[in-house]
Amino acid sequence: MRKKVLVNHKPKSKELSLLLRLLKAEEEININSSNELMLLNNINWCFFLELVDHHRCYPLVYSKLKNIDENLVPSHVIEALYHEYKKNTFKMLQLTGEMEHLSKVFDKKHIPLLFLKGPTVAYDLFGDISLRMSKDLDILVQEKDLEGTDKILLSLGYKKEEVQTILNEIKWRHHHIEYYHPEKKILVEIHWRLHPRSLKGASFKELWRRKRKSTLTDQPIYFMGKEDLLLYLISHGSRHGWFRLRWLKDIDRIVRIHNIDYKHFNSLVRKYRQKHLVGQAFQIANTLLDTPLHENIQNLAVTRRAISLANKALPYVNEMVQFHRGTMPRELAKSYRNYLLSIKTNRQRLMYFIILFYPNPLDEKTIKLPKRLYSLYFLLRPFLLFWRKFKKTHY
Repeated sequence: MRKKVLVNHKPKSKELSLLLRLLKAEEEININSSNELMLLNNINWCFFLELVDHHRCYPLVYSKLKNIDENLVPSHVIEALYHEYKKNTFKMLQLTGEMEHLSKVFDKKHIPLLFLKGPTVAYDLFGDISLRMSKDLDILVQEKDLEGTDKILLSLGYKKEEVQTILNEIKWRHHHIEYYHPEKKILVEIHWRLHPRSLKGASFKELWRRKRKSTLTDQPIYFMGKEDLLLYLISHGSRHGWFRLRWLKDIDRIVRIHNIDYKHFNSLVRKYRQKHLVGQAFQIANTLLDTPLHENIQNLAVTRRAISLANKALPYVNEMVQFHRGTMPRELAKSYRNYLLSIKTNRQRLMYFIILFYPNPLDEKTIKLPKRLYSLYFLLRPFLLFWRKFKKTHY
């Protein structure tokens, strides 16, 4: 494996440089060089903790710094890291228990489940569920099993996310829905597709055929094969602009610890038209974390488009940007929309614009039609979009 860096990146702060150094390290940090000592000088530790929180890296950072001399790292910093590490460990244990429980219940109802992230991936990548942070369980089911899934989760005390929809728009436009258990305080995302509709992905049957069984619990729990998981993690990270280093660390770990079948992986990449996303991911991971570039990945990573997309995403790391539901500042929202368009293929852009003209609940609020005439929203939508934009710019 050869390293070939074609993206220039200079961390914006000493704190980010330190965080990257810690994420690159495989073991606890040993201060054995003047360069490493310099990294710890003049650190704004409050800002450093903000960075660690933003990038969801508390467990890994704590594991690297926990035994370091307090003259180099203040004790309150280690205590803060330990507090979050402990909190995450309890959360991961709780999620593991719930994952096993759900698997048993669904198994009795003959509904197959694939766990996409969470404790299974933490255990697979780090051999220790406490070393990766997760806030929820992401589960993939077949679309035909959505009704049965809904009944099971509601019977177990989960509350379904209230989503306004018309003309079954939610299944067309979205790819998952949330369920929350108010007593257990556990969030479960039920996916019926891996990605938003414009991005092509493997079907449930394909993923099930290549699944792996986790050894984390006694109850059989299934998750994706190595190559499918790697491609899924890349697709997920790219859609979010790689604004969390945790996602890049996942890529780094899976490449380092698993014997990836790159011939099979490349066939999946071509099939689902994601060469540019894989190239971008490996460029960024190689630049920031020294992730090795396998010879079969070189032809994907060393392309003009992969480098261009990597350069577009790197500022999101530097600026501690995050994209989330709710209102984003106008410039950030515009930047994100442009970025999302830039990572799409021409076919995906076409599909994106087709989906854009599918009616949504805002159309119903703009002009109320009786249900028997809802199909007219397809014809009215371009005018309704224009009207809302016109009103927004004139008030």
